[in-house]
Amino acid sequence: MKFLSIRDLRSKSAQVWQELPLEREMVITNNGRPIAVISSVDEGTVESSLATWRQVRATQAIVSIQKESMKKGNDRISIEQIDSEINKTRRARQKRRI
Repeated sequence: MKFLSIRDLRSKSAQVWQELPLEREMVITNNGRPIAVISSVDEGTVESSLATWRQVRATQAIVSIQKESMKKGNDRISIEQIDSEINKTRRARQKRRI
């Protein structure tokens, strides 16, 4: 996989677009840090490629939430504590509706 600075993307854009189908993906960097990925697609794969990227992002978000929850110790709460929290939340929502 090829890494490409923003500066190179601007100054050599024609070359980038020529190489992209062969490389398939390129990582765009800013000050040496990855900030984006560009990927080659064709008319037949645009929708499935976007759906796949969205699924990956959703999975990454879930993993991030799970890790944060584990840091807080929420992975060790009992079912009774979970039920209690759900009931508290439901009661609070019902009060707001009234």
